[in-house]
Amino acid sequence: MAKATTATLPAPRGHAAAVKAAEPPRELAREPLVLNNRSLGWITNAIAGICENPMPKWWWPAFIVSAGGAAMMFGLIAYLISTGIGVWGLNQPADWAWDITNFVFWIGIGHAGTLISAVLFLLRQKWRTSINRAAEAMTIFAVVCAGIFPVIHTGRVWFAMLWLPPIPNHMDVWPQFRSPLLWDVFAVSTYGTVSVLFWYVGLVPDLATLRDRAKTTLRKFFYGFFALGWSGSNRHWSNYEKAYLILAGLSTPLVLSVHSIVSFDFAVSQVPGWHTTIFPPYFVAGAIFSGFGMVLTLLLPMRTLFKLEDIITVRHVELMCKVILATGSIVGYAYGMEFFIAWYGGSPYELWAFLRNRVADPFIFGPLFKVPPAPYWWAYWMMISCNVISPHLFWSKKLRTNMVFVWLVSIVVNIGMWFERFVIIVTSLHRDYLPSSWGYFNPSWVDVCTFAGSFGLFMTLFLLFMRFLPVIAISEVKGVTPQADPHHPSGGAKGHH
Repeated sequence: MAKATTATLPAPRGHAAAVKAAEPPRELAREPLVLNNRSLGWITNAIAGICENPMPKWWWPAFIVSAGGAAMMFGLIAYLISTGIGVWGLNQPADWAWDITNFVFWIGIGHAGTLISAVLFLLRQKWRTSINRAAEAMTIFAVVCAGIFPVIHTGRVWFAMLWLPPIPNHMDVWPQFRSPLLWDVFAVSTYGTVSVLFWYVGLVPDLATLRDRAKTTLRKFFYGFFALGWSGSNRHWSNYEKAYLILAGLSTPLVLSVHSIVSFDFAVSQVPGWHTTIFPPYFVAGAIFSGFGMVLTLLLPMRTLFKLEDIITVRHVELMCKVILATGSIVGYAYGMEFFIAWYGGSPYELWAFLRNRVADPFIFGPLFKVPPAPYWWAYWMMISCNVISPHLFWSKKLRTNMVFVWLVSIVVNIGMWFERFVIIVTSLHRDYLPSSWGYFNPSWVDVCTFAGSFGLFMTLFLLFMRFLPVIAISEVKGVTPQADPHHPSGGAKGHH
């Protein structure tokens, strides 16, 4: 007669209590990515309903104001082309000013979309699913805004298509391939193209959903045309996942390359304040920092206005705050390292550019080093306050889970990153080697209004995106719910036990 094994013996007294005590506390379990156990049908109705139902009353005033700003910008561009770039405030020695500042700012805004879409997808971070669609759209719209400024900065805009792309022409002039300004053309155009493809491929299943739900012939035709005949078959899903993975692999290097190449516009020069090897990683970290700031600036109001709190949860917001905290710390380290390299390099001009053109304020550092205050000290300390100090408030869980506070800090981050580009460009140029070449840059009203109009263009495109396309990836959000997991106790396997 076989002896009873240990597995068949009754559990000793107190065993269940011991096992229960060994289990991790329930409050340490991760919060689900979709709250309140919402059904798949509810997710479809909540997201698709945004572009199917009439827009709320606030949408039209917001659209009219944004479109008015965009129209103002295009009007000022026409005025600039017909009159000349003398209508801007730039002049020698500060011959790069607001225009290139705005270009670098908008390129940086677009970085979060590629990071959320591609890098987090390859790392299998499921929390990206609620925010990737809006971030991808934001990337495309930011690239559109960014591409305007270097073209109109050239002055003779009508020569841009002849001299920038690598095409032979009747003047036998080829692009200067050793110039980082030309590298920008390739980097930004590649970034924009891949971003559009990645965004569109991810849209295809959701476009088919809107096609099947469409109540008018026109909507059914347009959604059906762009859905590419999607039927949701196994073959379609297989091809979709392969294409999405390939595009994610192509997009990932762009996160590093695009803003690195933008930084080469400065780093390969000999201008004190620009000539430093830390610029590529510093610019990439700053771009991700500002990009996530803009994602929060856009998504937090959208989350409240469209009642999407169960899909864009506090956990999503908290994770984005942690990314901002990490990248803000990298940016702060880069700021400090610039001073160390300026001192370690032994060039008096580099040290002058950082100390006497940037940091010397009339209150502390100026008197400490016995130097007069820098002309743009206020811009430098605005940059430090916004980009170095404000992100560290997110060490507090209470603050990074307060939606109003997070939204305000995200706006501060965007302001600080614009000032960072302004400080890098203007303070390095406005004082040349000879005191007779010193000047002070003052923006003209055309500078200010053109930049404000670029926000109008950005918001016009984003509002149209919300009106006609799903702002959240329906199919991807469904994929992270318990209902989509056949092995989850409340998922697809329920009922088979």
